[in-house]
Amino acid sequence: MSQAEPLKTISERGDVDAQSARTQRRFDSTFQKGYVAHAAIEPHAALASIAGGKATVWASTQTPFPTRDRIAAVLGMDAHDVRVITPLLGGGFGGKSADSQALEAARLAKVAGVPVQVAWNRSEEFFYDTFDPASVIKIGSGLAPDGKILFFDHTVYSAGDRGAAAYYDIPHSRFRSTGSKPYGAAATGASLHPFGVGPWRGPGASMNCFAIESQIDIMAAAAAQDPLAFRLRNLSDTRMHRVLQAAAAAFGWQPAAGPSRRGVGLASFIDAGTYVATMMQVEVDAGSGKIRVVRVVCALDMGVVVNPEGARMQAEGAITMGLGYSLSEELRFLDGDVLDRNFDSYSLPSSLGCHASRWCW
Repeated sequence: MSQAEPLKTISERGDVDAQSARTQRRFDSTFQKGYVAHAAIEPHAALASIAGGKATVWASTQTPFPTRDRIAAVLGMDAHDVRVITPLLGGGFGGKSADSQALEAARLAKVAGVPVQVAWNRSEEFFYDTFDPASVIKIGSGLAPDGKILFFDHTVYSAGDRGAAAYYDIPHSRFRSTGSKPYGAAATGASLHPFGVGPWRGPGASMNCFAIESQIDIMAAAAAQDPLAFRLRNLSDTRMHRVLQAAAAAFGWQPAAGPSRRGVGLASFIDAGTYVATMMQVEVDAGSGKIRVVRVVCALDMGVVVNPEGARMQAEGAITMGLGYSLSEELRFLDGDVLDRNFDSYSLPSSLGCHASRWCW
């Protein structure tokens, strides 16, 4: 954080500073996360061929047109003379956006005068991949005498702006950020990181959701209110009301003020026009700290759904990746080296050794 650029105020409503100084029920929290790998099963690969003043590149890429432009730039060619063909690729999750292997294959093909394929092995995949950036979020908030949210002061270091605007009814709110775009070639937060960073599924949104919703739970517990009831009480958005109530009905939510030691929790969020509410039941071994995920219920309102099965798979994939993101995945470094180079040490969510449709760590 000492290397961060000055904070910029992205949005502000009311008078946060005045309310912060006045309230007797103030809560200050710091949320932080480390670097996370994309860890797709299919490693990066690309094949480049240059002939007759034109380049053709077969690339495992999520961004064929920006990749075409980058290849044209490094080859000194017009973009109209470069064609990028994208075969079916495995998981990408944002990791197949930088396309370093495509640029490398194109450079080598130009020098060698023959088609060149570049394929990373698993160790290279982990080492050269861009990572979801480490980030810090600080939130100060307060409750009014009637138990409703009075103010919310949200400061983000390198998690991006996506999903950072709280959608609750808060009369005094402020959102400040630095390194607000730590993703892609125009990354403004890249100087904060000693490693390459880039988009990771819903760039920045997952961290912002985690911080905001955790702060909401902290305030609900302090107000001795059930976390679902507290959210509904501080929301006038009827669409989110319906989504939360649908999730609660499917989950069988039983109201209780936290901390309840029940091993149940919930979070809600709005991203890309989709309203989401997720509820989860877990069991925790007090001795070992091992967590077993017993049940997850997710309700979504995304508007018109063209492909229901595709939407369901997106939701299930997001739940699974979210479990890994929060419970088991984090890259380790030592003297500039990436210690985690394979799945023997980088742990992804798995049902191995557990009951069907349950995850263990």
